[in-house]
Amino acid sequence: MSKYDVVVIGSGPAGYVAAIRAAQLGLKTACVEKNRNKADKVALGGTCLNVGCIPSKALLDSSYKYHEAKDAFDVHGISTGKVSIDVPEMIKRKDAIVDQLTGGVGGLFKANGVTTIEGYGKVLAGKKVEVTAEDGSTSTLEAENIIIAAGSVPVEIPPAPIDQEVIVDSTGALEFQSVPKRLGVIGAGVIGLELGSVWARLGSEVVVLEALDSFLPAMDQQIAKEAAKVFKKQGLDIRLGARVTDTEISRKKVKVSYTLNDEEKDETFDKLIVCVGRRPLSNGLLAADSGVNLDERGFIFVNDHCETDAPGIYAVGDIVRGPMLAHKGSEEGVMVAERIAGHKVSMNYDCIPSIIYTHPEIAMVGATEEQLKADGVPYKSGSFPFVASGRALAANDTTGMVKILAHEETDRILGCHIIGPSAADLVQQIVIAMEFGSSAEDIALTVFGHPTLSEAVHEAALAVDGRAIHMPNRKKRK
Repeated sequence: MSKYDVVVIGSGPAGYVAAIRAAQLGLKTACVEKNRNKADKVALGGTCLNVGCIPSKALLDSSYKYHEAKDAFDVHGISTGKVSIDVPEMIKRKDAIVDQLTGGVGGLFKANGVTTIEGYGKVLAGKKVEVTAEDGSTSTLEAENIIIAAGSVPVEIPPAPIDQEVIVDSTGALEFQSVPKRLGVIGAGVIGLELGSVWARLGSEVVVLEALDSFLPAMDQQIAKEAAKVFKKQGLDIRLGARVTDTEISRKKVKVSYTLNDEEKDETFDKLIVCVGRRPLSNGLLAADSGVNLDERGFIFVNDHCETDAPGIYAVGDIVRGPMLAHKGSEEGVMVAERIAGHKVSMNYDCIPSIIYTHPEIAMVGATEEQLKADGVPYKSGSFPFVASGRALAANDTTGMVKILAHEETDRILGCHIIGPSAADLVQQIVIAMEFGSSAEDIALTVFGHPTLSEAVHEAALAVDGRAIHMPNRKKRK
């Protein structure tokens, strides 16, 4: 029986980061991974690197460059001939990026002395891990500490069974070899909007069916309303309150039946993407006597330091409470590795940014205006539109705004919400500020380079107290 200081189950962003950090801290570490890639080799990197964050961003960037060449270069005085898209070549580029990054994780494991063990890991009693190899053989690992980072998988719904040909999940949507003439998307969340955007830019007629009656309900609604207008202008037909009841595949097309405003409707699509959320991959992961408990939704129960009910066993990433975000899982992995090594570190769950990589990007951190109102927190807000940004105008990318929320009495920043160019990077400035407990005035007093998109963050902070320079203020400067 092999013995380790740390055994990590799962090599996604939570797992591989935990394994690397544990090894850096001098702990003998192994990482168990069951997934395999197209070349039938172990696929390190989890959903994020293989079939999630990275490949979807590759397609988003490729499709946006196609859109720019086709529809947006003329404003710069650039003329092109007829622009075409080679979808198989685009998919090949995506696959090459995936191979490079997943191979990079393997290289990092070797450099840091992490042992890769191929197979399906199951937690047994006594801090043991049973590993079932692809050929069915089993072996057992003994560990002083176990970190469970098994991740999540797409949720399936009975009315739309996945066949990965006509009806696909988010993984199948990354493998289309041609542009669907009509594309249906079930779910108007992050994944649905991103994948819908990819194929809409390439020429698909995209219809998004969302069961909820509100659009992006977890986001600040001023930003959500702006986003809805932008997506409509881009050609995404988003139908709220549309509940899918049945699908029928015939002649490589799918008829989707759904209810909308108490009416029965149907649409026929060339492809249908089902992206209604993800669920924790906890089935078969735990022996009955492992001592690790699940909640009613299948998430592993942990405390604020990701400790399970079994001493020496931790769980991180998508398989525990909180948002299913790669960066959240990665930081949990670091925290757990450091705590195992004896460092008393914690994680600030109030400063985790969320991002939608459409164009324009949408990013947020902290509380929304609706949450502050519901909690009775006194607040003030300031916003600044990118149309007033010299850098955004120069780039012909002026859609959206920056919005900052601060406490009415202490001026401490409570949240930031951005829709616009480079929102994913701009919001990180406020994440850092919030981590240090900064006020809106702290941002307002900071010198920002000119001309930059970051100046929109500066102006929004100034606007919190009616001090914006490059737009009229709603209130007088104090």
